[in-house]
Amino acid sequence: MPLLEVERVVARYAELDILQGISLAVEAGTLVTLLGPNGAGKSTLLKAVIGLLPPRQGRVRFDDHDTTVATPEAKVAAGIGFVPQLANVFPSLTIMENLDVSLPATGPRAAGQRAVEEVLEFFPVLGQKRFLRAGVLSGGERQMLAIGRALVARPRLVLLDEPTAALSPIVARRIMSQILRIRAAGTAILMVEQNARLALSVADHAYVLDMGRNALDGTGPALLDDPRVQELYLGGGGGWAEASH
Repeated sequence: MPLLEVERVVARYAELDILQGISLAVEAGTLVTLLGPNGAGKSTLLKAVIGLLPPRQGRVRFDDHDTTVATPEAKVAAGIGFVPQLANVFPSLTIMENLDVSLPATGPRAAGQRAVEEVLEFFPVLGQKRFLRAGVLSGGERQMLAIGRALVARPRLVLLDEPTAALSPIVARRIMSQILRIRAAGTAILMVEQNARLALSVADHAYVLDMGRNALDGTGPALLDDPRVQELYLGGGGGWAEASH
């Protein structure tokens, strides 16, 4: 049984269906990436999974439980972390304060403090700057903090919305290496990523979305070698799938 199952999900903003019957699965401990042009529904799908945009049709299951209409708070408590692309840290708070406010409301305080220290050990640069305000951090450091805020709840699945957006190629690869360490530790990842070549090079499985529907899917290496993907998404025409930001 997959850790996460999305079955024929339809979701809309106002009167427009952005997702038009998308299905996917994420196995425990794997990295799955979502690719596609702007407007394909990638970020919308993450919002449907975490509960910010409840599906109009279809079903979402996590850990063999129907979570289609569960609230975001309930999904976080069940073991899903979410890192949005924008507004993902509190600039006026320090690194420590950002992590502290992200701890679950229930549970022993000592366990929460251990979780915070684990995140600071995982991202040493955050540990070194723990008393600095998030607003003065570099783009890469802010992204590490945003991911760390999700990790303090020790999720089984993390949803990442364009974690390398607006980062230099060197910093993007550094962030991706940290994401791979998270997967290696046993946490599953569902990631939206515009950097198609980088994403496919590390993904266990990938889904290509187009106009709110499934277009292609397969292993990362298989899609990298797929002539359709190379022509449409990995070509040199300066499209959305170029290998650097």
